[in-house]
Amino acid sequence: MSRNFNRASDSLDAAREMADSGRPTLARLLAEEAAARTPDPQERARLLSEFPGRSLKREG
Repeated sequence: MSRNFNRASDSLDAAREMADSGRPTLARLLAEEAAARTPDPQERARLLSEFPGRSLKREG
């Protein structure tokens, strides 16, 4: 099955699936992608709090 990640909700759904399957690092990375696509700062913070951990994105 092919997946598109065009919306924040797509990444968030995948993050929850990864968390449920025991892949917290991948879940956090997907949550960070969802947060990056979310315009509201409070909602971004809420999304990231659902998947605790340090940022995994590389700045470049």
